[in-house]
Amino acid sequence: MSISKWIGASLGWSFGGPIGAIIGLALGSIVDAVGEKNGGPFIGERQSRRRAQGGPKYRKMPNYDRQQRQQTQSGDFEVSLLILASIVIKADGKQEKSELDFVRQQFVGMYGKTRANHAFKLFKNINKQDNISKRQVCMQIKQMMDHASRLQLLHFLFGIAKADGHVAEVEMKEIYTMSGYLGISSRDFESIKAMFYNSTDNAYKILEVEKNATVDEIKKAYRKMAKKYHPDRVIHLGKEHQKGAEEKFRQVQSAYEHIQKERGF
Repeated sequence: MSISKWIGASLGWSFGGPIGAIIGLALGSIVDAVGEKNGGPFIGERQSRRRAQGGPKYRKMPNYDRQQRQQTQSGDFEVSLLILASIVIKADGKQEKSELDFVRQQFVGMYGKTRANHAFKLFKNINKQDNISKRQVCMQIKQMMDHASRLQLLHFLFGIAKADGHVAEVEMKEIYTMSGYLGISSRDFESIKAMFYNSTDNAYKILEVEKNATVDEIKKAYRKMAKKYHPDRVIHLGKEHQKGAEEKFRQVQSAYEHIQKERGF
């Protein structure tokens, strides 16, 4: 299956608006490269390119301020992740090989080698684009994607930032800015951020409670966070994305067990 057919079959709401424009440019570059290599584009690829590059000319894009949130498809999540990952990787002005390797490894783990290769090829073409508006992209994601899926995006972005061993301050600020545009609260941001830093009060931050919280408050917070980060919250994205959610869920459990041991309850 060609990359244009693969991505076209798995996209829902994201093939429109600012995200659709970015994907259109990336797909157009891929189709052009294939055409040059083979002496000219295939008929099917020509049609895909016209759809990708001529979106606003041929159809009216949806109004994302009025449109109601739809259930996010796996492809929508995947494309959103690729674009935001590109922004994070370029945040510090350089692209570490470890960060690119992390993206590839994560995709291989989630999707298998063939689909991961398609995704990474698209990612590299997205990565070549300058002046991507993170605000416009994030606002589209916020409007169309459910909260649990947006939290999963944030968790993945921190993983990319830490792929070289630490999260640079500029990368952390970039992710924080995007989290605001995505409609993620500061408490949720700090909870996921704490999963990637080592400090004595990280367990409390993950559960979103103060260090002087009572045992009852801690138990209540654990139940709330376990529900918020439960892998079933992103079951609509497919089993491949539940793996990432399972990691967050395990970290919530580990944080609770750490506090239990520390407090002796």
